[in-house]
Amino acid sequence: MTAAKPDELSYNPHIPLSQALLLPRIVIEGTMPILEGGQFAVKAVVGQDVEVTSNVFADGHDKLAVRLRWRGEGDAVWRSEVMADLGNNAWQGRFRVPAQGRHVFCIEAWIDHFASYCYELDKKHVANIPVSLELQEGRLHVQQAAERAEGPLKAQLTALHQQLSGLLETEQVALFLHPDSAELMGQADHRAYLSLSPEYPVDVERELAQFASWYELFPRSITDDPARHGTFNDVHARLPMIQDMGFDVLYFPPIHPIGRRYRKGPNNALTAGPDDPGSPYAIGSEEGGHEAIHSQLGSREDFRRLVAAAADHGLEIALDFAIQCSQDHPWLQQHPGWFNWRPDGTIKYAENPPKKYQDIVNVDFYSSEAIPSLWLELRDIVVGWVEEGVKIFRVDNPHTKPLPFWQWLIADVRALYPEVIFLAEAFTTPAMMARLGKVGYSQSYTYFTWRNTKQELASYFSELNQSPWRECYRPNFFVNTPDINPGFLHESGRAGFLIRAALATMGSGLWGMYSGFELCESAAVPGKEEYLDSEKYQIRVRDFNAPGNIIAEIAQLNRIRRQNPALHSHLGLQLYNAWNDNILYFGKRSADGSNFILVAVSLDPFNAQEAHFELPLWELGLADDAVTQGEDLMNGHRWSWYGKTQWMRIEPWHQPFGIWRISL
Repeated sequence: MTAAKPDELSYNPHIPLSQALLLPRIVIEGTMPILEGGQFAVKAVVGQDVEVTSNVFADGHDKLAVRLRWRGEGDAVWRSEVMADLGNNAWQGRFRVPAQGRHVFCIEAWIDHFASYCYELDKKHVANIPVSLELQEGRLHVQQAAERAEGPLKAQLTALHQQLSGLLETEQVALFLHPDSAELMGQADHRAYLSLSPEYPVDVERELAQFASWYELFPRSITDDPARHGTFNDVHARLPMIQDMGFDVLYFPPIHPIGRRYRKGPNNALTAGPDDPGSPYAIGSEEGGHEAIHSQLGSREDFRRLVAAAADHGLEIALDFAIQCSQDHPWLQQHPGWFNWRPDGTIKYAENPPKKYQDIVNVDFYSSEAIPSLWLELRDIVVGWVEEGVKIFRVDNPHTKPLPFWQWLIADVRALYPEVIFLAEAFTTPAMMARLGKVGYSQSYTYFTWRNTKQELASYFSELNQSPWRECYRPNFFVNTPDINPGFLHESGRAGFLIRAALATMGSGLWGMYSGFELCESAAVPGKEEYLDSEKYQIRVRDFNAPGNIIAEIAQLNRIRRQNPALHSHLGLQLYNAWNDNILYFGKRSADGSNFILVAVSLDPFNAQEAHFELPLWELGLADDAVTQGEDLMNGHRWSWYGKTQWMRIEPWHQPFGIWRISL
């Protein structure tokens, strides 16, 4: 008897007998990893093993056969493997995703009559209970299986039946319990009471979606004169140093024409001088809109050359996708129905009281004239930049745009270009941040910027490793942004910048920094987490070799990340005991166990901190008095640890963190 799939029947306590007989006898529930019952795809990267767990059980004491099945969404053939019985109805299996794109998996289970028979036979034989009748029953199992089978399998089962008939009882028991017999019988199993779970989706992306180091700069500031606008051609000179620091994504704020009307001046002033460059987020002028390039940055051919040169330096260019317009954007004339207008005929500009953003206006996604033309236009803009070689987009404030739009656009773009990655710049409620990941965003900005104490960091790191976050959300630990000058950095000096860099690089597979962090820039607008003389409103000339920089340390942190697989994801982070509230101590271990990294970060940028701490010898299967080997990955120093309890001293004026590789 084959039962219906569970999703074909909704729960109803008052059902007729005819319907009850169709309900699955075998329960498959609590399956992980899934999101919202399978409504959204869980995240994975190419080559990753997806571990699947589920509770599978049925009435009685019969043994179950449980298999994990998976395939690419467009593949006709399923692959499968036997799931391991962990006890207490828990089962576990895994499959490796070999390519980008959508995959699906499901679980199938049935009552394995032959396995149940062998289990009972073995128990009775060990207990010296006569089993002659059981052996007769077993031969009947084999005979019936041979009758069901065809071809070579039928011949093999017939031979097995004949062999059993000529053996002594103990020899028959041994042959029934032999793995080869179980294999043959499994191939001929009629899968009694077969139950199938729903199919659950997995979204497989390239590795850069999970492991990458981002560097943000304003191309217009790559100049030696604040009166001279930097260009794409100027950026070429920065590529070697960015590469040497270990970054693999080079991200630009919007590169489009900037509007003139209501242009902002220095420090967000409401009026600008004739030579002020304005905010690049006020997109659009008579030169064009989101599809165009700001003429002072260079030509389209200049941009193409920069994309190619970046690739030669191991860098991918990421662009900002900001769905907002200056009041000079061509769309206001071409598509006025895409915007909201006030009764007096003026356009409604963006506001976040008490802040006013007169230099930008927002589109109305659900106006009658915007559906579907605006949605298609925005999709085509993204595709246009993809065709220019841009495969990564940082999206500005996606939580202020409709979720259905993102779900459609991301899926539509990635159906053509599965390598495209979207980063959500969403500092908003946890539910919305998680939902953006569910609808397709590859990664997201986080609350990391505002987590400073040991308790705050430990709680946040732990939360990101738990469901549903681990299935839908890849955190990108940006240490600063043009919008966020973190309060922790205002007075903490060079040590404070090293503390945040160590936490970000070791805490997540994704991290990023905005230009100037490596120079320990921290001048703030008084009382605010904003940069004084913000680069959003003016050109900033920098000396990237200025004394006191942390360029060498950043390069080594990125080198450590690349060389240690345990650090290629935020997942797997474990917090360990260090008896000092100013020291955060955690570890990461690769899936195969071969790479084990321990990290201790002092959160005090001013004073030396000391602590006794525990080596996680239990995770290595070692006794508390075992000897292990340690290596400082910042300087290469090696030593032996004796026992579980150790002592550390961290001096912020030297190095406010330790990164150690532990081995046997």
